[in-house]
Amino acid sequence: MNTLLSIEKRNAVLLKMAKLLEEERKALININKEDLEAYNGDDISMFDRLKVDNSKVDEMIKAVTHLASQEDPVGVERFSFKHDNGMQVYNKTASFGTVLIIYESRPDVTVEAAGIAFKSGNKILLKGGKESLRSNLKIVELWHQALKEEDASTNWVEYLQFNRTETQAFLEKPTQKVDLIVPRGGERLIAFVKQHATCPVIISGRGNNFVYVHEAADLEIAVDVIMNGKSKISACNAVDKVLIDENLPNKEAFVKLLISKLQEFKIEVLGDKTIAETNGLESITSDEVWYEEFLDYKILIGEIASNQDTIAMINKYSGGHSSVIVTTNEAEAKTFMENVDTAAVYHNASTRFTDGGQLGLGGELAISTDKLHQRGPIGLQHLVTNKWYVHGSGQIR
Repeated sequence: MNTLLSIEKRNAVLLKMAKLLEEERKALININKEDLEAYNGDDISMFDRLKVDNSKVDEMIKAVTHLASQEDPVGVERFSFKHDNGMQVYNKTASFGTVLIIYESRPDVTVEAAGIAFKSGNKILLKGGKESLRSNLKIVELWHQALKEEDASTNWVEYLQFNRTETQAFLEKPTQKVDLIVPRGGERLIAFVKQHATCPVIISGRGNNFVYVHEAADLEIAVDVIMNGKSKISACNAVDKVLIDENLPNKEAFVKLLISKLQEFKIEVLGDKTIAETNGLESITSDEVWYEEFLDYKILIGEIASNQDTIAMINKYSGGHSSVIVTTNEAEAKTFMENVDTAAVYHNASTRFTDGGQLGLGGELAISTDKLHQRGPIGLQHLVTNKWYVHGSGQIR
């Protein structure tokens, strides 16, 4: 186990990393071009996440710089108690120890996840996808340089170059102690990790997010929220399903307008039986489609009878990530927000804000759709556990 570094040293490493990313910006972008050229898959969202350009490097620099400015999440007092016998009891946050993150295609995770883990006093094991290997190894090289220049051990950040078989073997019988695993990626990756892991796993689950246009919706807001929710198809906070209240005034005109706007952006619009029939769309042939996370230029619009029906529908089909009600009726919004079982619930705002940086956490390791140990974006202050500090002078029970 690595000895906890002082907060000054942890921050110095993060700032050094920001400097190195700036210095090596061109080299990193060029190495990433090799990964992009070698990628032969047809997954457009994977390709989008794989790409490192100037704005991506800016984001990486911003992430580590911001982390360096945040309060130390380790050793924060959560509870204190003075026992009758004079003992002083404290409960304080403590690092997990070693965190393994398994992720696909995103070199920026190699910066952000490692930064968050390191700042919260954890050793990080990075297992990236083969499609981003060159970019990831370059970033890890920079981490090691930053650590060395600040006289810290390079084993705080370790890259695991494992294939699927080796990964499975490591999950089942780790060759070093692992305290927490966070898989970030598609449902197949998550199922694979859950099946083989022998230590706690935080599930960064699927999106499949819903927008409910209530009968008292402001229609301009509804269009903006839906279009923005579909503006980045590779994101887990993208919108896939839209439910339109059957009592919405001017419903037909609104649906027509919405469909034409979506189609302008080359988004394929599917409909349930009612919406498809009245708008000449392809109708879904099975309710199974409501479960699907598209990660594609595709959206499904359906008609719904009420807020209660919407809540039941979202709780049945969504990925437990994010959901929105568009309405001017505060009471209906409250009912929706209290009863929809997703990590983030929105009233008149876009699901694209479910993101650690956007919700004030500075950055995120992943977005959890589990309820333990943290739900929603996992930020710096969530990558800790806690322990009890008890100070006595010889007390016995």
